[in-house]
Amino acid sequence: MAEKSNYQPIENYGIIGDLHTTALVGMDGSIDFMSFPHFDSPTIFAALLDDKKGGRFKIAPILEGAKQKQIYLPNTNVLMSRFLSKEGVAEIIDYMPVEQDDVSHELVRKVSTIRGEVHYEMVCDPQFDYGRASHKVEKKSEGVLFTSDGDDNLKLFLRCSIPVEVVEGKAIVKFTLHAGETASFILEQYNLGVHPPSAAPDFVEESFINTVNYWRKWIRRSNYKGRWREMVNRSALTLKLLTSQKYGSVVAAPTFGLPEEIGGERNWDYRYTWIRDASFTLYSLIRLGYTEEATGFMTWIEGRCKDLDDDGSLKIMYGIDGRKELPETTLEHFEGYMGSSPVRIGNGAHDQLQLDIYGELMDSVYLYNKYGEPISNELWKNLVRLVDWVTLNWQKKDEGIWEVRGGQQEFLYSRLMCWVAIDRGIRLALKRSFPAPLDRWYRTRDQIYIEIFKKFWDEERQTFVQHKGSKTVDAALLMMPLVKFISPTDPKWLSTLKAIGEDLTDDSLVYRYRTHEAASDGLSGEEGTFCMCSFWYVECLSRSGEHEQARLLLEKMFGYANHLGLYAEELGPSGEHLGNFPQAFTHLGLISAAFDLDRRITESRSK
Repeated sequence: MAEKSNYQPIENYGIIGDLHTTALVGMDGSIDFMSFPHFDSPTIFAALLDDKKGGRFKIAPILEGAKQKQIYLPNTNVLMSRFLSKEGVAEIIDYMPVEQDDVSHELVRKVSTIRGEVHYEMVCDPQFDYGRASHKVEKKSEGVLFTSDGDDNLKLFLRCSIPVEVVEGKAIVKFTLHAGETASFILEQYNLGVHPPSAAPDFVEESFINTVNYWRKWIRRSNYKGRWREMVNRSALTLKLLTSQKYGSVVAAPTFGLPEEIGGERNWDYRYTWIRDASFTLYSLIRLGYTEEATGFMTWIEGRCKDLDDDGSLKIMYGIDGRKELPETTLEHFEGYMGSSPVRIGNGAHDQLQLDIYGELMDSVYLYNKYGEPISNELWKNLVRLVDWVTLNWQKKDEGIWEVRGGQQEFLYSRLMCWVAIDRGIRLALKRSFPAPLDRWYRTRDQIYIEIFKKFWDEERQTFVQHKGSKTVDAALLMMPLVKFISPTDPKWLSTLKAIGEDLTDDSLVYRYRTHEAASDGLSGEEGTFCMCSFWYVECLSRSGEHEQARLLLEKMFGYANHLGLYAEELGPSGEHLGNFPQAFTHLGLISAAFDLDRRITESRSK
């Protein structure tokens, strides 16, 4: 039985990273989650998923009744945790230097006493290969070497500015710092024969300055100057942390196994790149002025288009390096966050049929060609194969955007995005004078359009519905005006928006569907409201002219962010964060909603 009090709330964490991997740092000074050395590598710290077996890297000031505060240094991903009490004030600065290579991976923790005399305890307890592999420990003059006994033979070196002890496979030290004194701990990948930059005596000071400067220079490139800039910038900085410097891809979230319901089974691995996220990511990056990142992601997408299946189809998700096989297994030895099991790695949904991904991919290519750079002839030839596949398969049942595991349906959203795929193909062909079977594409696109209005419209309720034959709505319908399928002021859309407001919203919070009324997802239990859908709802209100209502709900949603401006996938009944954290899609939705609403408010006031 899990002792729930041993687990911090999900929202109590901040995130740091080096564009190869990330770490979650709790307000209590404990790093409780880290895959290493890459986003989708096995964990070395996973106390967030098993308090006893997961492993952690904790630095704890021993201050009775200390208040815990946590902030990012402004416009950076450098995290400061502060502990305040009458006895003294302690501070821990955590960051990962951003290097240009994939060799140096350092996690730097600098501890300082600001006032008084503060006692500390440091415990570095890595557990290799998701806690499945044992390891050897060797104490050296400048720190401790941990060597995994697993197949990866991973070596970690903990470089310490003070002497430490080795106890039962852990590096441990109790130490005291007076006001103005500091200690530093650097955890890095150990590469035999490579002289590490961290060995330099001034590494901590120089890497700190360089890391701060890197992030501040990066955020200065944003061209967003509108309202809510702090929230938009934090979302942009978070998206950048989830972007692979090596491959250009963006992970959906840096974690796996965090539950959508405490004690429930909806626990998935999100450390992969979904095609679905592509257009949202590219659009956000381009709108904020990050053309270099947009080009990197587009290069990754082009690679997937070169590697289409024999019939011209895509996978719904890929590894960050583009690999297709992501077999799903369960970590039976982990109890899960607050006892929420099973804890899964890999993702069984990678083999599902989800027809909407073709629309999202074609929309991303269309946007990049329009706002980035003209696409190549080679990519166009692959896209023709892809659009042709859509014209032949759009009528199939599928698992849909929500990856249901309770049986395929004819989902409206899947039809909608097939329409987008063909429509954007036509637009690209006309814009660039590309050769294409336009007669067939036009005919199929119009057939889908007519079918959506005829077979997915409920005359009685005056709303579009989730799937053919249903009476329920689904938050994915919010994408209809966002992809320009229907006018945001069309009477049929406004009545649909009203139905979504009545059926799926609690004030500013939006459920993706009602679990017991919509298409079966094949899973037990409940789930929270989806933050991404809440931002979609705001943008739909904005586009329909309800600017004041949209602004109110947007600013209310900002109030559900954690203390650092971060969001998980969902929010629970009492506003607690649920699901993997932080989630890219939520922050993409925030950027899009804030950008659109800011522009429309400005335009309306200038008239």
